[in-house]
Amino acid sequence: MEYIVPIVILGAIGLWVISIYNKLVYNRNIVKEGWSGIETQLKRRSNLIPNLVEAVKGYVGHEKGVLENVTEARSRTGTAKTPGERGKMEGMLGQALANVFAVAEAYPELKANENFMKLHDELSSVEDEIQMARRYYNGTVRNLNVLIESFPSNVIAGSFGFVQAEYFEIEDEGDRAVPEVSFS
Repeated sequence: MEYIVPIVILGAIGLWVISIYNKLVYNRNIVKEGWSGIETQLKRRSNLIPNLVEAVKGYVGHEKGVLENVTEARSRTGTAKTPGERGKMEGMLGQALANVFAVAEAYPELKANENFMKLHDELSSVEDEIQMARRYYNGTVRNLNVLIESFPSNVIAGSFGFVQAEYFEIEDEGDRAVPEVSFS
């Protein structure tokens, strides 16, 4: 009888540790799933870019630098190792794409091109999907990081080598700026 109470206490502690460990594993896998969703959307965007460049090339041949910047930024995104690095590279790619669309404004015949308009619409749709995937991923990162930092789960997380995940953030300060609205 005297051994039953310590055994029950050790059993309860063991179940508690297992429960927290399983919650950490679950959250880590949800973060991986969220990152996979982001990568899928980024790949879709990356695959559309060569078609966009080809559609624009014939119209804006003398503004070759803009197209080269897009191609270079696209190739750099594959070198990123962490979500933070990837966010920075994707931000540069987004800026390069914005420059292409800004240049396209000066070419009415390009803006009227059906292929260009279709690519523009597809890219806009993919950008929306990237935003949704990023919000989902960052939410899962937040949940995992809170679990890793909170007591008592931080003890279990540290014991089993769980580390905080990195957010996928916008690196372009212009995207963070609040737009000015004027009614005058």
